[in-house]
Amino acid sequence: MQVPTLENDRVKLSLLDLSNYTHLIAIANQKNLVQYSPSDIATPEKLKDYVQIAVDNYYHNTAIPFIIFDKKANEYAGSTRFGLINWHNKVLHIGWTWIGTQFQGNRLNMNMKFLMLQYAFEILRFDKVEFRVDERNIRSRKAVEKLGAKLEGILRKDTLMLDGFKRSTCCYGILNEEWKNIKNIHFKGF
Repeated sequence: MQVPTLENDRVKLSLLDLSNYTHLIAIANQKNLVQYSPSDIATPEKLKDYVQIAVDNYYHNTAIPFIIFDKKANEYAGSTRFGLINWHNKVLHIGWTWIGTQFQGNRLNMNMKFLMLQYAFEILRFDKVEFRVDERNIRSRKAVEKLGAKLEGILRKDTLMLDGFKRSTCCYGILNEEWKNIKNIHFKGF
């Protein structure tokens, strides 16, 4: 699989692997950064394990993990990925996204999601992109809705969290035939 580097004036997304994940140790250690995720990245060892899983999935053609570089701040900002890639059905998920608090609320996420959606629909020619969000994570749900994704349903108590809580997961989607309109409305000026 060809590894894409997705880039615009604001952000650069390149392959996350065991050679560059250490740039994210300080960010991954921020309190409550992934509180709505079943993943644990709070120590360098746990972050390495998290990245190793992403790398393994990459080599099995089911994920493309990215390290996020904020070009405006000239710093590494976090991680995101294409995951659960189903090449036969042309469906993938965008998720596993976490960015440091100092990079939030400044359109960095919007820029990276635009690049990822554009790549999924215009280069890979996928039929659908999905997002899965903890029902309690209102901020992330609003961010996904701002992208133009539609709530397709809620999987009730489907994911076990680190603290033993069983979360419910909101399933959002964007179809390829919706992308052109979404691009013109939600990403005007990109």
